[in-house]
Amino acid sequence: MEEVIAKPYRKIIHVDMDAFYASIEQRDFPEYRGKPIAVGGSPDGRGGVVATASYEARKFGVRSAMPSKKAKQLCPQLIFVYPRFSVYKEVSSKIREIFLRYTDLIEPLSLDEAYLDVTEDKPGIGSAIDIAKQIKEAIQSELQLTASAGVSINKFVAKIASDMHKPNGLTFIGPSRVEAFVEKLPVEKFFGVGKVTAEKMKKMHLHTGADLKQLSEADLVRYFGKAGRFYYKIVRGQDDRPVQPDRETKSVGAEDTFAYDLTDVEEMVLQVKKIAVLVVNRLQKNQLKGRTVTLKIKYHDFRQITRSKSFTVGIDDEETIKETALELLKGTEIDQVKVRLLGISLSNFGELQPRFKQRGETEQLGLFDE
Repeated sequence: MEEVIAKPYRKIIHVDMDAFYASIEQRDFPEYRGKPIAVGGSPDGRGGVVATASYEARKFGVRSAMPSKKAKQLCPQLIFVYPRFSVYKEVSSKIREIFLRYTDLIEPLSLDEAYLDVTEDKPGIGSAIDIAKQIKEAIQSELQLTASAGVSINKFVAKIASDMHKPNGLTFIGPSRVEAFVEKLPVEKFFGVGKVTAEKMKKMHLHTGADLKQLSEADLVRYFGKAGRFYYKIVRGQDDRPVQPDRETKSVGAEDTFAYDLTDVEEMVLQVKKIAVLVVNRLQKNQLKGRTVTLKIKYHDFRQITRSKSFTVGIDDEETIKETALELLKGTEIDQVKVRLLGISLSNFGELQPRFKQRGETEQLGLFDE
């Protein structure tokens, strides 16, 4: 009888810096230490959104992606700090140098978080938990910053784990605990489940991973499309996605599905402007400039269209992106139909190529720093 050899578990670490932008500002400027600060946004509350908030500000309910006006209402003593993306990028490079001491299999998600595959680590330590501890200690001693880490056998669980004991946390979910851990997760924690999908699931009495596990793969696909296949596997603790060190960003964008269908053109214009601000934050956070602006519209009948405009040089400024998106919006039949979703994305980050069109899977980058 042929012997069956069990496939060894991978050792995956997800490292997520704690309030990255705000922590750097508090490190570099003593007058901000111990005070509620928000990086990004606008002190007068007239525009902009918070890119990240210090933990002192979070006690008041201030969160990333929150409009400045609301943040100021929640925390009147909030200090708004202009972002220094060149500094954040430099610090991010130093963090990556620390990662490289242990593995070359590093998949950055944004400036402040990354996956590491340490199944075979360079120093031969063998323990992913010990490696995560050493990484956290190096970041603390060399950069005077803190990071939280999640350690597990796959990317999904490691990422969820890193958020469990912030700030400065370390959470390990071992092989024997993975399936039970995922079963207890609320559906909002699952990759790809936004507000609309979560509401749909709850109406079907699907509140946790254990609830999703009761459905067959065919049913999950029927109800939720291709994502259903992912849900079927992940509720059983299965996530075979590899850590991809050479992953190329193809597009950066943001979109919003509305609780009710939009019929007023002025309201659509307002939503496009809000989405453009989110896209600009994402571009600037990741030091990217795109040459193609794409507007996505989904109508009430689920019909979907996209409209694009390309430039000869890369752009990342709010005014140009807003104006371009609004120009594309006006070229559609918005005054005749109901709109369910609006989205904006930037693509074509590489060198200019004749007649180049960006197609393929969209790579989502982290929009804000948590």
